[in-house]
Amino acid sequence: MSIPSIEKFEFTNEEKQAIALKRADDLKKRINDYLEKKDEIKTGFDMQEMINFNKERQLGYFDASEENWHDWRWQMANRIKDVFTLARLFGFNDEQCTHIRRVGMRYRWAISPYYASLMEGDCSHDPIRMQSVPSIDEMDSTGYVDPMAEEFTSPAPCVTRRYPDRLIINVTNQCAMYCRHCQRRRNIGEVDQHKPHQNLMAALDYIRENKEIRDVLITGGDALLLSDRKIDWLLGELDNIKHVEIKRLGTRTIVTLPQRITPELCEVLKKHPPIYINTQFNHPREITPESKQACDRLVEAGVVLGNQAVLLKGINNDPHVMKKLNQELLKIRVKPYYIFQAKAVKGTRHFITSVDEGIAVMEKLRGYTSGLAVPTYIINAPNGYGKTPVMPPYILNQGDGKVRMRTWENRLLDYRCLPEGE
Repeated sequence: MSIPSIEKFEFTNEEKQAIALKRADDLKKRINDYLEKKDEIKTGFDMQEMINFNKERQLGYFDASEENWHDWRWQMANRIKDVFTLARLFGFNDEQCTHIRRVGMRYRWAISPYYASLMEGDCSHDPIRMQSVPSIDEMDSTGYVDPMAEEFTSPAPCVTRRYPDRLIINVTNQCAMYCRHCQRRRNIGEVDQHKPHQNLMAALDYIRENKEIRDVLITGGDALLLSDRKIDWLLGELDNIKHVEIKRLGTRTIVTLPQRITPELCEVLKKHPPIYINTQFNHPREITPESKQACDRLVEAGVVLGNQAVLLKGINNDPHVMKKLNQELLKIRVKPYYIFQAKAVKGTRHFITSVDEGIAVMEKLRGYTSGLAVPTYIINAPNGYGKTPVMPPYILNQGDGKVRMRTWENRLLDYRCLPEGE
């Protein structure tokens, strides 16, 4: 039922109420498909029994204590990175182990005990396992080593610059977990290495010399795997550059190693406002009491949190899953910011969806949930030419001060900037 034009008709209050009730009923029907599926899409809060079982099994295996588990340095020192440990803890069979060994000869892998505890080890389509455990599909050689041509957009050591007023400082190749869809897997190497101090100084000198740079993103690898002292120093140096207005940190530790978000780290971050952190939750299962606590601590330290999900086949390329993810993120005070089309990185072809799938996800977000829960769908242009937003086609044609538009409900309407005659 369409809402009549209020300029052309007069209605009694009873008629208006009837129209409003009919409209409300129509809107409710539009979300019934999600409501029927919503409870089947589990969060980490829903999976606590399994997670605790996995945790206790790992504590026993590593002969560790509860105190160890909450120590991020213990988590890093005991990352799972050999097939024997993975098989003992999660029951991987001989064929699976053979595949993991084969992939591991080409691509490094490591999983924090915490992130491993979120995994249903016996389910090959588990979204946690798919992101963390090597798959034989990674042996596909299709794709590019550096699809964003970062090596050609580095005017100074550690710097990547693709935009007029902002740039990236890459500070480390280290991560708590090496995501199987990683866009910078070429940088992982065989050992963890933070960038040399002299290279960071050169990056800071470049920023000082280019006064148009107002926004600096510190990333890697994972920016928060630097020591508190190094983070404090680097943020302090940026604070002292007058034209730098905001600092951003790129980290997935909130998701893969929430123990890293310590009170001591938060005290450091509190000293250097304004700070924005973008993280990467890709599935509701990654939202746990521990990740919520990490977000709470950061928000209380004055940090603004955003999420940059990657659209991944078999993990979140389902409109219902993505809607649940974004709604759950808002509950832990993380703003859904971007959904990235997965890049054509060599060895990640099995994760890549079509752009049509991404548009279909966006079609079921805009209008169907809070605007706060609707991120921007992004394709990174090849060769380092930056982020390009992609939207469903809502404007069909325009001219003579009139726009032919399609609403989120697929209603076709004409819109004039000003009514006729004005």
